[in-house]
Amino acid sequence: MLFSSTLVISLATTAFSQSVQLIVRSDDMGFTHAANEAMLETYKNGITTSIEVMVPTPWFPEAVKMLREYPDLDVGVHLTLTSEWSNIKWRPVTSAPSLTDSNGYFYPMIWPNDNYGEAYALKAQDWKLEEVEQELRAQIELAKRAIPQLTHVTGHMGCTNLDERVKEVVRKLTAEYDLAIFPEDLGVQRARYQGSKETAEQKIDSFIAMLENLTPGKYLFVDHPAYDNPEVQAVNHIGYTNVATDRQGVTDLLTNAEVKKTIRRLGIELIDYYDLVQ
Repeated sequence: MLFSSTLVISLATTAFSQSVQLIVRSDDMGFTHAANEAMLETYKNGITTSIEVMVPTPWFPEAVKMLREYPDLDVGVHLTLTSEWSNIKWRPVTSAPSLTDSNGYFYPMIWPNDNYGEAYALKAQDWKLEEVEQELRAQIELAKRAIPQLTHVTGHMGCTNLDERVKEVVRKLTAEYDLAIFPEDLGVQRARYQGSKETAEQKIDSFIAMLENLTPGKYLFVDHPAYDNPEVQAVNHIGYTNVATDRQGVTDLLTNAEVKKTIRRLGIELIDYYDLVQ
């Protein structure tokens, strides 16, 4: 039977619109060696399709070496204006005194909360927009030079939503550096756990429940893999003290055989940011 080109296109479009496509994003590469290793494990042996790397962090140089070994791995710059952990800190890569505390570190939080008041939140400080732009530009340029497969940017702890003017700066920079892929502009919905997520087992069950309930469309799931080892056990901040066990649970989830089996059974297509604009 012969089909007209219009009908073929219509059938292809219908099939595409009826599919479930999912980006699985692993955030915070660079904050520890264990996170670097865990993220690559979830890519090589699991379902991670995009990794977000933080330029100011102490393990960024190692992250660069690792990522260059996987040129097909989708990578984003996880723009960073905070240093939230108690026992490990990082600073701007530029001179940006309005973005730092008295010790020269980024503030722990973007917005004040019950655990960290205004003295610990960047939003409450007299930050300068020109220093924000200078710092974000430098982070992007450093990442662009070091990581050839870079496709996009994201914001660590929501820093790109600090202010409407910051949002405009980010839009300008991503256009300038050809990194302007924004899932929210492309109809991508956030996929979230459906149920408890305190333990690895609960994460797996809640993630599978989420997969089972996805309707046709494009989705983005975000979490933070690492390993439960002495390095990550030493990482914490007020209100989040079980970092190592929590992030080991994410690693377990993203490499779980039953999760992968469910994705195959449901016909879910795992995609990355670059696929959104193809």
